[in-house]
Amino acid sequence: MTETNDKWLVVVNPMASVGKSGKDWPLIKQMLINEGIVFDDILTEYPRHAIEIVRNAIVEKGYRKFISVGGDGTNNEVINGIFTQDVVPTTEITMAALPIGTGNDWRRTFDIPLEYDEVAKIIKEGHTYAHDIGKLTYYDNGDTRIRYFLNAAGTGLDEMVCHSTNRMKQQGKGGTVRYLISLVKCVLTYKVTRIQLTIDDELVFDDYILNLSIGNGRFNGGGMMTMPNAIPNDGFLDVTVIKKVSIFKFAANVKNVYDGSFINKIDEVKTFRGKKIHIVSIPPHSLKVETEGENLNNSPFDFEVLPKAINMVIPKDRGQKPQKKKKRRFKKK
Repeated sequence: MTETNDKWLVVVNPMASVGKSGKDWPLIKQMLINEGIVFDDILTEYPRHAIEIVRNAIVEKGYRKFISVGGDGTNNEVINGIFTQDVVPTTEITMAALPIGTGNDWRRTFDIPLEYDEVAKIIKEGHTYAHDIGKLTYYDNGDTRIRYFLNAAGTGLDEMVCHSTNRMKQQGKGGTVRYLISLVKCVLTYKVTRIQLTIDDELVFDDYILNLSIGNGRFNGGGMMTMPNAIPNDGFLDVTVIKKVSIFKFAANVKNVYDGSFINKIDEVKTFRGKKIHIVSIPPHSLKVETEGENLNNSPFDFEVLPKAINMVIPKDRGQKPQKKKKRRFKKK
């Protein structure tokens, strides 16, 4: 077995936030050095490159500590590199995230700052949180595929907006305003789809949906609090379903999506919680899914939670709120 490497490996996505990550990396690197953090670094060169980098780093070079520099998509690739190797248990691996990307939804649950020097100090402190991981099984041209995620996944309108936003990013256009433009366009053109939602072997929903969000974190879609009751280490995935709703009603409640209050203000919203989630679309294969900004292929979908599967570095004083106990296995509104 390869000897363990005690250094951090910093994986930098230079294209995150329309190139801001690459531009700011020299400054960030110096801040990590100033904190006395011992590390090696490598820049990704193409989509999914971080998966290869991290998997190889664990298997062949003995790294056990990783810093993701970029956005939620970069975090997702690092996670998939960690969880697609079988040399070392994932519970023996530590990951930190230095947020630069467009969405930065994972960091919002723990209120991780955006200031680089503050995050460097947090990494130096090294306080870790045993974090759940989501596992998704989906279909790609008839073949089953597996994808892991740290924060959240979505289907329906969410996936459509993600696809539109990614096209804008490819054209060098990013940011919150662009995301909202994509959201408005997609709301006007999206066609609702019927799904059957089974949670822990119980059919809990059979109806048409506008959107479905699922995950460990509270935020998705660039700051929307789509799962306001989610706790990242409770061993459950939270699910928020928005049924068919008028465009006017949806538009009138957009601000409530950002503070999470929409789950109590819109009758068409249903919330659930469980360990295993199965989603079938009618007609079959008519839905696609996104995990932390990456568009993946079609339904049916199977989600599973991997409890406390990785050690995430978070601020020492920010881990208590997400650990608040929940009383019910899942909640149906």
